[in-house]
Amino acid sequence: MKKILMFALVASVALFTACKDDEETFNAPTVASPDPISAEFSTEAEITFNYTADAGFKSASVAATNGTAVIKTNGTAGSKSGSVVVTFTAGNQVGAGSVVLTVTDNSDQTSKATAVISVLEEQVIFNVDGNITANTTWKTGKVYVLKNRIAVVSGVTLTIEPGVVIKGEAGTGANATALIVARGGKLMAEGTATQPIIFTSIADEIMPGQIASPNLEPTLNGLWGGLLILGNAPVSASAATVQIEGIPPSDQNGLYGGSDANDNSGVIKFISIRHGGANIGEGNEINGLTLGGVGAGTVIENVEVISNQDDGIEFFGGSVSVKNAIVWNVGDDAIDTDQAWSGTLDNFIVICGSDTDHALEIDGPEGSLLAAHTVKNGSIKGSTVAELGDFRDGARGTFSNLYFFGFPDPATSDGRGDFSLSGDKTLDSFAEGNLVFSNLQVTLPEAVELTSVFKHGTSAHATSVAAGAQTVGAAKSAFAGWSWADAAGELSNF
Repeated sequence: MKKILMFALVASVALFTACKDDEETFNAPTVASPDPISAEFSTEAEITFNYTADAGFKSASVAATNGTAVIKTNGTAGSKSGSVVVTFTAGNQVGAGSVVLTVTDNSDQTSKATAVISVLEEQVIFNVDGNITANTTWKTGKVYVLKNRIAVVSGVTLTIEPGVVIKGEAGTGANATALIVARGGKLMAEGTATQPIIFTSIADEIMPGQIASPNLEPTLNGLWGGLLILGNAPVSASAATVQIEGIPPSDQNGLYGGSDANDNSGVIKFISIRHGGANIGEGNEINGLTLGGVGAGTVIENVEVISNQDDGIEFFGGSVSVKNAIVWNVGDDAIDTDQAWSGTLDNFIVICGSDTDHALEIDGPEGSLLAAHTVKNGSIKGSTVAELGDFRDGARGTFSNLYFFGFPDPATSDGRGDFSLSGDKTLDSFAEGNLVFSNLQVTLPEAVELTSVFKHGTSAHATSVAAGAQTVGAAKSAFAGWSWADAAGELSNF
């Protein structure tokens, strides 16, 4: 009996030992540490951990310092190798951060790896020193510094998000800074009433979220260039295609004009352009907003130009329309039209400064194209040196519902403060009905006659009104909140 029991015990031990020898032994999993990365405050970064698991992948967990982390893409159950993708959101402390990933296999063995992260302050200021040659977006909350003359070249779109501030470096002559949208390029600059897009000088300490400059007066000009939009719409000039003023002839991105009246150069809304007008040569300054051959497919609304050394807004042909524009403190003409521009300017305010020449300077065609434009619903405040308007060289167009005030007596200011038609070509245009005026109202200086201000028969279309009694002009509510002129209280008399 004892022999039988002994035999059974030995057999059992042998069987157990054989079963144990048949069990497979697995290596512990391994996880590779990714290369170090950097992340700005509150931004997200994706981190990939590669693993091996001889016993098969079971699960993963993640922990982080100086931020938070979640698993975006987990490993595949039972897989012997693969990857786990983790999304890390950086905290707001400059310095080191980490993500630790733990992988568990089907034998409940674990392995860990650490990703090292440098958490950086958010970059706010970006230098722009070359032409925009690929579709590009400038982001809300950022400042972009134009280091030289920058062109958005043909076939490329520059998108500027609400609240962006663009600053031009100081420069004159061929080195004057400016942003040019070349023919065939597009600018999608859609600010909002709460987040306008601001173009200004590098000397301006303004940052995103501010409306008024904290350090520059609204009388400083010529500190950088300006914004130029160029298109393929028809112009009345010596040729179908010409070079825009303010840009050296050597720069082919300065060409404008063509045959497409509906050309589309993009969308411009709620932008303020300040302290520009740098001179590239004698009498060859850059305007605040230059529109050369811009087509009717382009949308321009809610635009402010402040303290430009040359003109505020100048149209060179084209067919684009502009709605809700304000021009304040320019050194030459507030609104200047040339080369048979055929669009409409609707709802605008002009505030003349101490150097403003004309509130309106309207020039006639320079070539065979005889298109005309419409200017309506404007309120225009003068200064001691400004003229209401000068219509020249066969000017053509329709001007209606305009209110003028604050201009001097022409008789005591060397001819300033008048509304005149210059030259026989312009007088003929007026007589032939190609230059039309209606519903012009003015608050005159004391004892000044209407005919002393509105010359060459234009007084027949004008009426003298007391201050505050006007029934025509701009709706100033369009400029509330987003414009520096409103923030400075300059619209209180309108």
